[in-house]
Amino acid sequence: MQIDPLEAWERLRASRSSRPGRASSGARARTYATALEQAQQMFRAAEGVGPQTRPLLVFYGLSQAGRAIAAAAVGLKGEDWNLVTHGIHASGYHLDFADIEIRTDPEGSAGSFVRLSQLLQSPVWGNDTVVRLEEVWDSLPASLGYPLTSRDRFTPLYASADSIEETDFHPLLTLHVGDILDRVVDDGSRPALDDFLKSYPGTTGYEDFARRRVGADAGPHYERHHPDAGWLYMHWPMPAETGSQEQRRERLSAMTRRYAGHRYFFPAVAGLRRELHPLMAWWAVLYAMSMLAR
Repeated sequence: MQIDPLEAWERLRASRSSRPGRASSGARARTYATALEQAQQMFRAAEGVGPQTRPLLVFYGLSQAGRAIAAAAVGLKGEDWNLVTHGIHASGYHLDFADIEIRTDPEGSAGSFVRLSQLLQSPVWGNDTVVRLEEVWDSLPASLGYPLTSRDRFTPLYASADSIEETDFHPLLTLHVGDILDRVVDDGSRPALDDFLKSYPGTTGYEDFARRRVGADAGPHYERHHPDAGWLYMHWPMPAETGSQEQRRERLSAMTRRYAGHRYFFPAVAGLRRELHPLMAWWAVLYAMSMLAR
């Protein structure tokens, strides 16, 4: 599914007159409309400037979009919707670009990054945990073909649900999981796959996969659709007496996150308890780059 930016902005502009959620009236309505307008203007301005300035405009465009999301959010009560400080920090600019260090304000604090993370069920990690820029960069689907270093990566895994439509009822949720990295495919064993998937909280509980041959000791049957990664049919058991198409789609939604119209298993960076929401991953990357641009 391709996302047309012009169509997306047209729909967002239309939402200013039919505002969603709690942005229907008052200060939240004004903030919603103004923040969306400013976000669009900053993104447009970013297209016409060089790389020295573009990260600043893109980050502040995203920041304004975040203010609009918060203004409309039903889950933010009282004045919690009014985002003020950044809530995220970057340091280590004397290090290699990939090793720039990202920290956040603690859970429950009032910064923009923390409030939006809470809203999107995305983790924050405070000051004691260091997340490297490379780890967040690698967690974005757009970065799949752009590694920052030669270190082992953990990148998003595509989750194709086409098989759900093939049967009305099935006790297994079967997904065609793509972009499994070369080092795992080349190893070809279940232990290598299991160790790799420890970094993907959404894959927890998978039962089996397509095998190269009959037998419990047979390894995964990977398919290569391009040279650098593989695809594998994987199976998750459904709870007892469930397995309709709708129930399997609900299970898929609970296990994965949506990005640009598709479903992905995202990696949890730096040993965090769960994966970053892609909006918050972009927020962290663009914040670090905007600080570098200054």
